[in-house]
Amino acid sequence: MNALFEQLVLDPIRSSIVECAGNNAFFISGQYYSYAEFGEAVGRIRKSFSKAEGRVFSIEIDDTMETYATIVALWMENKAFVPLNPRQPKERNQIILNQLKEFDVNDYKDDLAYVLFTSGSTGTPKGVAISQKNLAAFIDSFWKTGIHLSENDRCLQCFDLTFDVSIQSFLVALTSGACVYTVPYGQVKFPYVASLIHEHHVTFGAMAPSMLNYLRPYFSELDASAFKVCILTAEACPVDLIEDWRKCARNVEVYDFYGPTEATVYCTYFKCPKGVQILSHNGIVSIGKPLSNVTAVLLDESGEVVRDGEQGELCLSGDQVTQGYWNNEEKNRTSFFEMEEGGIPRRYYRTGDLCFYGNDGNLLYLGRIDHQVKIQGFRVELGEIEYHARLFFEQQNRVVSTAFRNEQGITEIALFVEKEKEASDALLVFLRSKMPNYMIPSRVVYLPVFPLNSNDKIDREKLKSLL
Repeated sequence: MNALFEQLVLDPIRSSIVECAGNNAFFISGQYYSYAEFGEAVGRIRKSFSKAEGRVFSIEIDDTMETYATIVALWMENKAFVPLNPRQPKERNQIILNQLKEFDVNDYKDDLAYVLFTSGSTGTPKGVAISQKNLAAFIDSFWKTGIHLSENDRCLQCFDLTFDVSIQSFLVALTSGACVYTVPYGQVKFPYVASLIHEHHVTFGAMAPSMLNYLRPYFSELDASAFKVCILTAEACPVDLIEDWRKCARNVEVYDFYGPTEATVYCTYFKCPKGVQILSHNGIVSIGKPLSNVTAVLLDESGEVVRDGEQGELCLSGDQVTQGYWNNEEKNRTSFFEMEEGGIPRRYYRTGDLCFYGNDGNLLYLGRIDHQVKIQGFRVELGEIEYHARLFFEQQNRVVSTAFRNEQGITEIALFVEKEKEASDALLVFLRSKMPNYMIPSRVVYLPVFPLNSNDKIDREKLKSLL
């Protein structure tokens, strides 16, 4: 077992179980569970795994205290878990199970913590293997941001356990003796989260901007005065959303955290200042600077480090970066590379995200490289089109732009607007006043509600399928 994992993850959980035995550890489906009850469940489940062969176990996740206890019990037995959501298509879960059968644990030594399967471009989920070393480095980095929790905090956990932000959401609470407030499967997530914030006075939580945007119409009715620290993550965050949220959550410190699963939850962060203009580009908040255990570089298409002010692909190195994808050497070859720094080779992960450095070395997010398209030979940032469309709708409606090929095979741009259908002439007139003709969408699609995936992100693939 990795020594830092023991020190930074397991020992603090053990301390919480002993020192906060009478305190609440979880609030699940209207019921509280104490740290003493949680500790008893962990001990009971550990016994069932103590003599079990193998190191990697798939677990069927549910919103129960036993699910969280199983994860911790596996870790304490120096074993790893792979979460399977029974609500997802059976075929997808079977593909994951089939990949597990082909897995050679020796490829990952004896410190594997978990494997999360994310969507793959070929339609086959790809497994991201996160080691105990990776997770310990992340926890170390997280506390060095200056965020502090105690046994008095009430922490929101609103993410599916197949998504890595859920790891942060419950782990930082359990290592601090705080109480975790979860969202039951089957509940309508957004009103349930609103009730937790309003009625149970949540003090800390991570949310996707999409979720907060759904709560936006109710900000005037929502008592979020107890919220001390709010992390916005999982997708690009509009500046105006933070400004509106602060009117509701008057005492909150807002952080924008960014990170791919391959770099263990988060790899950069930006603390949004109060009382001054928030650093942004095209209306999107800066993703800030690397965490303490992460090194970041921006590379151009030739693999050279870009000069100040130039855009490039964000590439990451350090103890938080995964050893690689599960049984997927081809993907590993294209996603990871070595680059020398001061004569020392460092291993980097290609995020596929385009960024540039702004004020004081903070990173500004431009979007996915594959969301940057060429129209009539011109390189177009889809984020810029979305920015001007949001201005037209006075920041009240969400917009998404995407590229598609028409029947003639010519690349065009479509714009989706979360709004009841209306004539789009005025919008197009406005956009033409802001951008050259080659950037003007050829199609505008209005939808009452955008589809979301299980991680509360806008489902861009579903939108694209509507064209």
